[in-house]
Amino acid sequence: MKDNIQPAKGKLGILIPGLGAVATTLIAGVEAVKKGISQPIGSLTQMGHIRLGKRTENRYPKIKDFVPLADLNDIVFGGWDVYEDNVYEAAMLAKVLEPGLIAAIKPELEKIKPMKAAFDKNYAKNLVGTHVKQGTRQQLADEVMADIENFKAQNGCDRIVLVWCGSTEIYYEASEIHQSLAAFEQALANDDKFISPSMIYAYAALKLGVPFANGAPNLTVDIPALVELSKQTNTPIAGKDFKTGQTLMKTILAPGLAARSLGISGWFSTNILGNRDGLVLDDPDNFKTKEVSKLGVLEDILRPEENHELYGDIFHKIRINYYPPHGDNKESWDNIDIFGWLGYKMQIKINFLCRDSILAAPIALDLALFIDLAKRAEMSGIQEWLSFYLKSPQTLPGLRPENDIFKQLMKLQNTLRHLMGEDLITHLGLDYYQDLVEVL
Repeated sequence: MKDNIQPAKGKLGILIPGLGAVATTLIAGVEAVKKGISQPIGSLTQMGHIRLGKRTENRYPKIKDFVPLADLNDIVFGGWDVYEDNVYEAAMLAKVLEPGLIAAIKPELEKIKPMKAAFDKNYAKNLVGTHVKQGTRQQLADEVMADIENFKAQNGCDRIVLVWCGSTEIYYEASEIHQSLAAFEQALANDDKFISPSMIYAYAALKLGVPFANGAPNLTVDIPALVELSKQTNTPIAGKDFKTGQTLMKTILAPGLAARSLGISGWFSTNILGNRDGLVLDDPDNFKTKEVSKLGVLEDILRPEENHELYGDIFHKIRINYYPPHGDNKESWDNIDIFGWLGYKMQIKINFLCRDSILAAPIALDLALFIDLAKRAEMSGIQEWLSFYLKSPQTLPGLRPENDIFKQLMKLQNTLRHLMGEDLITHLGLDYYQDLVEVL
């Protein structure tokens, strides 16, 4: 497939619905890296290495030197928001980064002004949008498509990707209008309110052949209609929900406990955060969307139906509380009741004082760069190999998601090896010793 990948020439436009804390931290970070002020720590595409061939070959190039990714200097940012603050003003308001750092890239950030957002307050009840488009669902989709095309022309971009960094929408399940592209487009024409704002952005992008990655737990592209459209326009999609703080810890720790066949009787998780995401999640309907996304992780890793003695009676509870004094500094507590040999009980307690947007920004960057690579490699539809970055990975119907972060990393790396014509790595290792035995 290596010869079929189009080169990453020209400018890549990264368009972001939701220019809040995560998006402004991403944009400011990339601009700071371009100026040599900071390092892109946390970004696998920029800092990570990949092993090629046998361990004895000692080939460990950086991923960005192995696969043809867009260069950070070729990235142009834009987006939409329900507030009209430019990215400099929004970054100052978010209070994630130090004012001195933001000031050092002020000219670059001030230039990025949000386009009016496609917004429906019913999907984020605690937000009061003041910079929003008006019209039917069809009109909003047409306007978003025009926004994408205008941005591409005005900024001289060769390619565009969309990464949703907007708020968590209310919880609801797919209905008949989401089951086929024809039904979805008819519902769009009918201004059906069961088409959420994030679906409008996703539809507009995919209709134009623009890749779409979903960083929130919203339904969005996780419906047959938009999967169908992604295949029709030969466009990759990825979702859903950036894997940051507490869930990141779960996907690291739970596979370790399961690997050692240690039992778990309970896992209680609670969070406090005070940014815009916390405000939105303070509404029960929006929290439900996040809860479903976070709850599925342990079930998929532990598989209680197959490991009933160890996990069949696990009690898993999650709480998120809006606490303005913390701002973007999310704090999570986990109490894990485990048991070992002969059923003897033990406990693990984790207090993770993380920075939500600091963890999410490099994820958004990697998803944008990798999904652009997927488009140039003519990969379409669901990109499960990007599940490494996501809390609730999208899969084909009936295919259980893989939430073990170590297996997700292996899947991602082997996909890159496959794309570049390198041997896949199984970590079997017997060949090193088999050769030795034969020599003896």
